[in-house]
Amino acid sequence: MFCYLYMRNGTVYIPTMGIMEKGFYRGIEPVAVVSATNAEALREALAATITRGNPTVPKLRRREWPPPVILKYAGVRTWSAFERRMLAWEIEEKDGAFRIAGNTKRPNGMWLDDPEQTIAIQAGASVEDVVDRMASILHQAARL
Repeated sequence: MFCYLYMRNGTVYIPTMGIMEKGFYRGIEPVAVVSATNAEALREALAATITRGNPTVPKLRRREWPPPVILKYAGVRTWSAFERRMLAWEIEEKDGAFRIAGNTKRPNGMWLDDPEQTIAIQAGASVEDVVDRMASILHQAARL
């Protein structure tokens, strides 16, 4: 399971991540949109997205990809406009172990995991444990 979540201006956007093949993902509907300060709604949205997993979606050539699905929810027209005030995280589950990683934008424009913001959650942790940890991270980031 793999998911991305973004926070911009205190609002958290959590698209469902569809898997194309060989680990390539793209954001699809449904997209959860919640305030970072609404702890209960945030937990529900995170749990639903993690539980939903990664549905299979058709493989598209890069030029066929539609604009990122979250743009319409954020009320912006371009990815560059969205990412100006954006923070990003990913949650990954492999073999029963979860990893939460904050992303940082590199000088080349790529968003990559930040080792200083990466948290390994021991195998056997529940989805609820992961959701609580991520909600805490988002709540803290919203206050900064």
